[in-house]
Amino acid sequence: MEQDDRERAQLPTEFVEPRWYVAHTSANHEKRVTQQLLERSVENFLPLYDSVRRWKDRRMKLQLPLFPGYVFVRLPLRDRLKVLQVPGVARLISFNGRPAALPDHEVEALRAGLATQLRAEPHPYLTVGRHVRVKRGPLEGVEGILIRKKSILRLVLSVDLIMRSASVEVDASDLEGI
Repeated sequence: MEQDDRERAQLPTEFVEPRWYVAHTSANHEKRVTQQLLERSVENFLPLYDSVRRWKDRRMKLQLPLFPGYVFVRLPLRDRLKVLQVPGVARLISFNGRPAALPDHEVEALRAGLATQLRAEPHPYLTVGRHVRVKRGPLEGVEGILIRKKSILRLVLSVDLIMRSASVEVDASDLEGI
């Protein structure tokens, strides 16, 4: 048996199989943390949204974190020190002292949706409301809560692990009730 095979047999799967985790960062350090993670060859994802800020003399279009204070990282747990040693990372979000993994499909759907230029924006965390599932499009299979904002339907996607939500515009024909 090779060394890798023996190691896999002895360790729980989360230690050797890459999974998505959430790194809690210092305030306003998300972009620096993602750059440091890239330099350390750690797969990561920082969902951003466009925001226009106005000052007295100008307007500026900024890209801000959709979930301020958090960066998604994908790695086997045995490599968690690569993340925890990055300046600006406080901890991995954990339950009972163990880092909690996110389902792959949640992160991948969010990535796919943002890659197709869905207009996302932060939203207060929601747990109650009309639950729906997306039938087609970049967010196919994703479940969320449907709201109406100025005659526009928006789907609120919640990441329960960090108690944060984001909303995206959707078409009613792409949804089905749960």
